[in-house]
Amino acid sequence: MARKKDTSKNAPVFKHEAYIEGSGSVVDQQITDVLKSNYMPYAMSVIISRALPEIDGFKPSHRKLLYMMYKRGLLNPDKERSKSANVVGETMKLNPHGDQAIYETMVRLTRGNESLLHPYIDSKGNFGKQYSSKTRYAASRYTEVKLEKICNELFRDIDRDTVDFVPNYDNTMQEPTLLPATFPTVLVNSNTGIAVSMASNVCPFNLAEICETTIALMKNPEHDILSTLKGPDFPGGGFLLYDEAELNNVYETGRGSIKIRSKYSYDKSSNCIEITQIPYTTTVEAILSKIFELIKAGKIREISDARDETDINGLKLTIDLKRGQDPDKIMQKLFRLTPLQDSYPCNFNILIAGTPKVMGVREILTEWTAFREECVKRRTYFDLQKKKEKLHLLEALSKILLDIDKAIKIIRETEAESDVVPNLMIGFGIDEIQAEYVAEIKLRNINRQYILRRIEEVDQLRKDIAEMEDILSDRKKIRKIIIDELKEVAKNYGQPRRTLFYYQSDVEDEDNIDDTPDYPVNLFVSGSGYFKKITPQSLRMSGEQKLKEGDYISQTFEATNKTDLIFFSDKAQVYKSKASAFDDSKASLMGDYIPAKLNFDEGENLRMLLPTTDYSGHVIFFFENGKAAKIPMKSYETKTNRKKLQKAYSDKSPLAAIIFTAEDVDILLRTSTGHALVFNTAMILPKNTRDSQGVQVITLRKNAVLTSAAIISEEEAPEFEKYRAKAVPAAGKPAKELGDSNQLSFLE
Repeated sequence: MARKKDTSKNAPVFKHEAYIEGSGSVVDQQITDVLKSNYMPYAMSVIISRALPEIDGFKPSHRKLLYMMYKRGLLNPDKERSKSANVVGETMKLNPHGDQAIYETMVRLTRGNESLLHPYIDSKGNFGKQYSSKTRYAASRYTEVKLEKICNELFRDIDRDTVDFVPNYDNTMQEPTLLPATFPTVLVNSNTGIAVSMASNVCPFNLAEICETTIALMKNPEHDILSTLKGPDFPGGGFLLYDEAELNNVYETGRGSIKIRSKYSYDKSSNCIEITQIPYTTTVEAILSKIFELIKAGKIREISDARDETDINGLKLTIDLKRGQDPDKIMQKLFRLTPLQDSYPCNFNILIAGTPKVMGVREILTEWTAFREECVKRRTYFDLQKKKEKLHLLEALSKILLDIDKAIKIIRETEAESDVVPNLMIGFGIDEIQAEYVAEIKLRNINRQYILRRIEEVDQLRKDIAEMEDILSDRKKIRKIIIDELKEVAKNYGQPRRTLFYYQSDVEDEDNIDDTPDYPVNLFVSGSGYFKKITPQSLRMSGEQKLKEGDYISQTFEATNKTDLIFFSDKAQVYKSKASAFDDSKASLMGDYIPAKLNFDEGENLRMLLPTTDYSGHVIFFFENGKAAKIPMKSYETKTNRKKLQKAYSDKSPLAAIIFTAEDVDILLRTSTGHALVFNTAMILPKNTRDSQGVQVITLRKNAVLTSAAIISEEEAPEFEKYRAKAVPAAGKPAKELGDSNQLSFLE
């Protein structure tokens, strides 16, 4: 039964203000101050402790995972693999994140996932595939892992004070701040991270080439990196489009873009293309999705089917071709239109002493060399101190050797155990540490043979100590140690390049190949600006053209899919496109509205379409003021893919008509006052300037304007012969010079 509320006056009243000073009050604060105090710590934590790799090549999550596997003895070749769930659980002692986040980190580091050029984890079970977004990895309870052999180079001498250790998040154990890797892992395996306001994207390089380049830079800081580091080397292989200028830019600045394309072969018996390597930046699902999208849109007609045939033997995409198609031309088209050719954006943003810094390859390797020098120094100093301590103890044995009986006598005659060490110190002139060591020697070892054998080490220890002190005082010797280690790593773990080169000159030649499908089409333009491209087959099976109410077909053409289309607007501008840029339509459809399709300016409308393949012939513009300009079609041809040309014709007077002529023809002009004039276009000289005002072709009466112009066919010629113009000299020039004059006049 619920307790009744005590409403008496003696009921205790909890006043929040009595316990928290200032509670319930509203305090005005500047938003900038709140952002600094609340958001900045989070942003810095993401940048420094989560998203960006450090000079050892690892993010904190990677380092914690690998270190816990090392502590579990999973680097021992004789030890069996451990369940991934056990490793994830152990890693949570260092990484206070959920088990799923840790396991996802592990997946990327495994051999089975194929994300890394040199995997760090030997795996058993399904770990998914980097090149597939749908191939999911199995749960951690089903998979097993251990460290790969190459991890010996990551943890070598980690127990010899080569790197700093710090407490973990609950202060129950120590973890390394960096791993003392003996080779530049930061450039050998790819690393991607997104922090707050910055990101990192480091592409992988071939291990042997990186080691060779590092050695060369240590010997000569001005070494030409491109001569030894040929280019990135991706786990998925493929071909790198070799661009020396772009590679140099990446090497020097740490930023740039590298193009990668897929590797394929043609199976003639099955008439299909088999793709076995794809760019590192994409997936098989993305490629197939794009191919199907292009097929559906009618932009690729040469392919009958595409499918994923990836199996236990590796990646394989199969593209079935229609009969009689050229596989190489089809692949060039797919490279342009699909992720079968993709770009890898480089952004070498790496934490150096807790500060993010974008660096080129030269600077990264210089920083790594400095880091590795410090590791070797610390390791040498650690060994030096150990040997000095051992020598110090053995020097006590040398003194005891002179009189073993005296040592035994001192120990035997000492009454109190606590006095043994002081008495030995007095008896042999040794310090407390040495005396403690002597006192701990077993009785069975107090013989001349044992002591002589131990003392023989003294000379070797003194020699080793001298060598170590010499190394610590000479930077060249430290670098020689690093170089020897790099050579050993390259010898033991180097492998042939997976990503081969495709030189840019070859690519440029391929790009010049026009593989646009060519087939006959019929073009229709309506008075209100709608455009249709219909194949003859579709046109034969179609019914009446569908149009808006009050609209009509103003132009029709027979052309091909490769035809260039020149759209003239009523604002003296030209918009260029290609027939292939428009989808095949049907008579039952409205078609494309040209002003919207080609992004006409506001209030701009289509005036006329001119299709062309070779830009031959002339365009004649007739203006209301009676002038005409004859412009060669070549004036509208451009070497670049410009989509818009301004000043396509003169805007000094309103346009009355546009006529295209492949050769000189007779033209009939009509005016607003009912007059007409017939003349041949040969009487007008062409102008190379597109916006030329032209020449006066008809003398107009007051307030009259030219209203139309049309080509007269041979059948119509006799009917309009009475309107044939008689050329009249202008400004008193002789009639024979009329053809050279810019001011021709014709009688109305």
